Amino acid sequence: MLLTRKSNHASAAQSRLSRSVSGMLGRTIDRRTFLQRSGIALGAGAVATQLPFNIVEHADAAAPAGGATETKRTICTHCSVGCSLDAVVQNGVWIRHEPVFDSPINLGAHCAKGASIREHGMTHDSHRLKTPMKLAGGKWQKITWDVALKEVSEKILAIRNDKDKGGPDATFWIGSSKHNNEQAYLFRKFVSMFGTNNMDHQARICHSTTVAGVANTWGYGAMTNSYNDELNSKCILFFGSNAAEAHPVSMMHTLVAKENGAKVIVVDPRFTRTAARADTYYRIRSGTDVAFLWGMLHHLFKNGWADKDYIQARVYGMDKVREEVAKWTPEEVEKVTGMKEAEVRDVAEKMAKNKPSTIVWAMGQTQHTNGNAIVRASCILQLALGNVGVSGGGTNIYRGHDNVQGATDVGPNPDSLPGYYGIAPGSWAHFARVWGTDLDWLKKRFSNEGSMTKPGITVSRWQDAVMEKNENLDQDPNLRAVVFWGHAPNSQNRGKEMVEAMKKLDLLVVVDPYPSATAAMAAMVRQDGVYLLPAATQMECAGSATCSNRSLQWREKVVDPLFESRTDHMIMYQLAEKFGFHKEFAGKIKVVKGKGGMDEPDMEDTLREINRAVWTIGYTGQSPERLQAHMRNQHVFDVRTLRAKGGKDAKTGYVLDGDYYGLPWPCYGTAAIKHPGSPNLYDTSKHVMDGGGNFRANFGVEREGVGLLAEDGSHSKGAELTTGYPEFDHVMLKKLGWWDDLTDDEKKAAEGKNWKTDLSGGIQRVAMKHGCHPFGNAKARAVVWNFPDPVPLHREALYSPRPDLIEKYPTHADQKNRWRMPVLFKTIQDANKDAVKTYPLILTSGRLTEYEGGGDETRSNPWLAELQQEMFVEINPKDANDRGVKNNEYVWVKTPSKAQIKVKTLVTERVASGTVFCPFHFAGHFEGRDLLDKYPEGAAPIVRGEAVNTATTYGYDIVTMMQETKTTLCQVVKA
Repeated sequence: MLLTRKSNHASAAQSRLSRSVSGMLGRTIDRRTFLQRSGIALGAGAVATQLPFNIVEHADAAAPAGGATETKRTICTHCSVGCSLDAVVQNGVWIRHEPVFDSPINLGAHCAKGASIREHGMTHDSHRLKTPMKLAGGKWQKITWDVALKEVSEKILAIRNDKDKGGPDATFWIGSSKHNNEQAYLFRKFVSMFGTNNMDHQARICHSTTVAGVANTWGYGAMTNSYNDELNSKCILFFGSNAAEAHPVSMMHTLVAKENGAKVIVVDPRFTRTAARADTYYRIRSGTDVAFLWGMLHHLFKNGWADKDYIQARVYGMDKVREEVAKWTPEEVEKVTGMKEAEVRDVAEKMAKNKPSTIVWAMGQTQHTNGNAIVRASCILQLALGNVGVSGGGTNIYRGHDNVQGATDVGPNPDSLPGYYGIAPGSWAHFARVWGTDLDWLKKRFSNEGSMTKPGITVSRWQDAVMEKNENLDQDPNLRAVVFWGHAPNSQNRGKEMVEAMKKLDLLVVVDPYPSATAAMAAMVRQDGVYLLPAATQMECAGSATCSNRSLQWREKVVDPLFESRTDHMIMYQLAEKFGFHKEFAGKIKVVKGKGGMDEPDMEDTLREINRAVWTIGYTGQSPERLQAHMRNQHVFDVRTLRAKGGKDAKTGYVLDGDYYGLPWPCYGTAAIKHPGSPNLYDTSKHVMDGGGNFRANFGVEREGVGLLAEDGSHSKGAELTTGYPEFDHVMLKKLGWWDDLTDDEKKAAEGKNWKTDLSGGIQRVAMKHGCHPFGNAKARAVVWNFPDPVPLHREALYSPRPDLIEKYPTHADQKNRWRMPVLFKTIQDANKDAVKTYPLILTSGRLTEYEGGGDETRSNPWLAELQQEMFVEINPKDANDRGVKNNEYVWVKTPSKAQIKVKTLVTERVASGTVFCPFHFAGHFEGRDLLDKYPEGAAPIVRGEAVNTATTYGYDIVTMMQETKTTLCQVVKA
């Protein structure tokens, strides 16, 4: 095993601190101790000081009886920070765990969720889905795996083979951001071989607007820097992120930066826990983000605070942005956002005069009908300040789930193959070569070639693909079968309509460690046609996960899959067997024996296939061997830079010198050339083989007579091409006279190929040998001409509290076809122009520290359930008083969707008068009804409550179909 440590006692070489921790954690802890350990610490030292070492005996005295123990190093399965933990296993049982003090990411810290992770379904009385089940006569019935696989596969194949109202496009497959990279990759492969692009996962409803908006600005749609790099920032603006609750351990780095003099600013509709830790807090009206950002740029341009040289050398289209910004006078900004001129100017001045400065966002920016415009405006702000490609600067985009970044990178996106290759014929040809699959066979799996190259339906709108009139769809059938493979339906808006769609389906399948809200919602309205298949957790399998900063970390399997659960990749393989393509599915990947001697794809070998395939974003250098060496030697990586200070892996002899922790992508070329990874994207101060880079040449070389490539003198350190240049291909290498730098084998592989499709990696290797970036050297785009709004515009929400602003800042026109179906904009906004008269409060939603995602797993954890027992609505004292409501009373929250949820009040000035807030982690109640009897016996979450998304309203981003869950209207009345 990778990191397995076997012992009967504490090693003499262990530090006194780690011995004390392991001794203490070896015992059962009480509630008080648990609560003491669950708070936000100021740093690793502060974490240690919270532990009651004065009452702990020597670790040797606490050695467990009953045999040797093994320590398995893994990664927390909750948020995207990527905290390491060491799980101690005895006789196959996980008996305790501790945070890893050597980790450069979490430095020995945990949040409440990480501290209690052993309780996530690891005990006999857990609330896991323990056996396969089906709904029969309205009751959940246990069945065997053989029966489940037979019935599910037969029903799906019957739909696929129905030539009148079926076909592969009549199915929809919802993957998971909880899958590791290898499983996410295999899921995309699996559904592709089934013959449809109708697949998606959580990223659609959390950061799809980030991925699209940021990638179209400068090349890659991901966090540019890292949590750790905030230690190098002098000003940090949290705008759309409540990290103290959503990413608690990340706040260690933020607060250390603050202690070292960085100014921390929060702009948010709520006074959050992050705001409580900030130097400066300003309140903004929800949904007016673009107006605020343009207000900042107004002051930057007016006062000469923008970086003119940077803009000239590295940015295209800033003049068009200036034209739009000119409209946003301080008076107009205040009218729209509610923020005073002095407040907006203060933020702009702090960001400009305390560089490098960074901006942090999460779903507060993304989950809007103009989410793509908001994130692009944030990028433009940083470009204007010259803050991109700079340590301490960048756009620090905090992802949600533990592997939502990796699942987006290599997983089931409806419009791209792994690595964002797109679904054009050339991309399919590339992956057919990688998979060792006949391209013609692959084409025949789809209903037609047009379907193969057409983006599929999005998870945010699957219910519409069931309910919409067939003539309005841009595919032949409506959806008839939906597979929820590790996805929470209560994370999506329009929950009441989703239940109606569930009722209409022929088949609904849930593959999950927990039954999830899907089971209860479906059982409300169905008698049969629903199957639950128990999947193993990520603690019960090995694989890699990509945290928010693009670093990959390898998990060891802690314990074998419990109960009757099977690993996700085993279930995929077994369904592929039933569908008749298991040999093609495995392809070149080694098949090994898993639980019960059953076949499953090997995870290490799956990563090697990813390494052979995903050249676009540099997932090629992170071999399993390199990642595992990093996990064994976390102590050699610098906390501030993430760079290995030096050292050799004792197990393999691998020299770690120069590597960045987790080999953050892009890690170009094969593992053999030892690219160190890229800690900060687009950093021209470093050589490309030292992790440096520049903006991507992905949009041509000229636009309307204006050059798109970087100016002379703008290039990564040591580049032999000292001006802008296009992406590398075989022709460019020949023109430069570099072709002969390839080996003979590389020449054969590279002929007719480019840096993305050359399976030898030779083109990338030679480009970097000459100091050049394989994807070219261009300017970032402040104007994205392929989007409906080339320059980001403020547009009022569909359910706006300001009808007086709708005419000036209207939404988009209705769209006849976006992602295979029509989408409404103006029709909804016009019909609800006066909705504020009936629903006068803005409803927004967000995260809590105690729970994560849809909450089924965390609300089933007894420790966390005790910490947060009620679903609630935050309401301002004035609004509560006006409604005759007091704190901790039941109220109905009603929205224009005609749905209503019954929740407790939390009367607080965190929210301003006119705004209310609900967390989105709850489910298990539906419009006042407890659904306890709709879950399988013993599998209902301990804490149940209304899902705020039962009541949220229609609204989608025009580019990505991101749902609007941050700005709608409601009324609150006493229950």
